[in-house]
Amino acid sequence: TTQGCAMKNNNKRPALNATYARTADIDVHAIRQMYAVYSQYYDNTTWDIFLHDLSKKTGAFIMRNEGGRVVGFSTLMTTEVSVNGRKVRGVFSGDTIIERAYWGSRALQFAFFRFMIAEKVRYPLSPIYWFLISKGFKTYLLLANNFFAFYPRPDGGDEHLGDIVDAYCEQMFPAYYDSERRILDFGHEYQPLRGDVAEITERMREDSVAIRFFEECNPEWRRGTELPCVGRFSWSDMAKYAVRYLRKPASKGSID
Repeated sequence: TTQGCAMKNNNKRPALNATYARTADIDVHAIRQMYAVYSQYYDNTTWDIFLHDLSKKTGAFIMRNEGGRVVGFSTLMTTEVSVNGRKVRGVFSGDTIIERAYWGSRALQFAFFRFMIAEKVRYPLSPIYWFLISKGFKTYLLLANNFFAFYPRPDGGDEHLGDIVDAYCEQMFPAYYDSERRILDFGHEYQPLRGDVAEITERMREDSVAIRFFEECNPEWRRGTELPCVGRFSWSDMAKYAVRYLRKPASKGSID
């Protein structure tokens, strides 16, 4: 199944087309272009590492420019976890990379929103959650700026969602999860962002509560430690999100 949209934003940024494809349906040429983008922004990576990680995912959003070249992607996996004796359905986001020239495009956000709606329609009576792990502040801002119920959050709200974080981390990454700090530490061989990609400046710390909070929660992010997070996607959240999305000016984009 393929879902997607093309969107040109108002600031004369290049147009992008974002489509979702199952992993098995992504051809080798597209995968090689995905890796070319990936290797620009991550250290300690290889083709084999990239392929192994991609093979574990359900699918990916693939972003192409007007010429058809892959300039970004976001992998994902649909899964279920048991939280305090009940099943919870989640959409886990893996690596999300967009070339710098296309930062600020909303094509990926819109395609992701469409996917989440489709997932909610398939499972109308089940709670749907977005599982994500963030080694950089830009990914955390996607959660904090777009979800109404999420964890962790600067104001200390939605603490109950911490149980969902524990559940999916213990199911998916049992050997790497520090449950006391709620941090994933994959060791020094993990693939951190390149140093110039998502640096946090003192000005950014002063201006953004969310960025400051992210760094407080994940102080070793530069070496690739991940902050596991969760966002709720309910019918009421869906309506609020749609209104916010339509009113919101273009973002500065995300690459990790």
